[in-house]
Amino acid sequence: MTLNRVVLATSNEGKIREFTEALAPLGWTLVPLPRVTMPPEDGATYEENAALKACAISLQTGLPAIADDSGLEVTALRGEPGVYSARFGGRKTDVERNVYLLERLRDAKAKDRSAKFVSVIVLAYPDGHLETYRGEAPGVILEGPRGEGGFGYDPLFVPAGNDRSFGEMSVEEKRPLSHRGRALGALLDAHKNGPPEREIISVE
Repeated sequence: MTLNRVVLATSNEGKIREFTEALAPLGWTLVPLPRVTMPPEDGATYEENAALKACAISLQTGLPAIADDSGLEVTALRGEPGVYSARFGGRKTDVERNVYLLERLRDAKAKDRSAKFVSVIVLAYPDGHLETYRGEAPGVILEGPRGEGGFGYDPLFVPAGNDRSFGEMSVEEKRPLSHRGRALGALLDAHKNGPPEREIISVE
């Protein structure tokens, strides 16, 4: 199937900017999220949540749809907040969630501040076919936020091998280091010569 128009299944402005800039080389027209019914993100994994969103949008619009689910996994918190990163502790804003994360780390008297961001991107087609791409970014959690760029937990996270937080980086600087940038890179590689061939399974 030739891809021309693809629905971007998010209303998050930060994600829209990242997807638009990263996918520009493919020449796709990214269609803004229309007024459709979004499913609850009640999957147990990033893959499940991303697939739920992408499939729902693709089926309702009749177009391929791309969605991601991502999260921060903190070692001292045994992988929390993970798939619950966007609603960690019931906090409603990025600032509230960042404050809550720092409080949890202080309560745990965490000496190990290692963590990783994980992103899974799913491209769903109206016929039910799915493509899945995963990216991870290891790093550490700061004791306080730095920088006003990015979104989510970016001001608290310094990727491995760097001394600046994601919140202190431009979109261009962040992309090759970030979990979402790496997942998008895998998608770009797969589609650089057109849509990848689908696996054919024969049943005898």
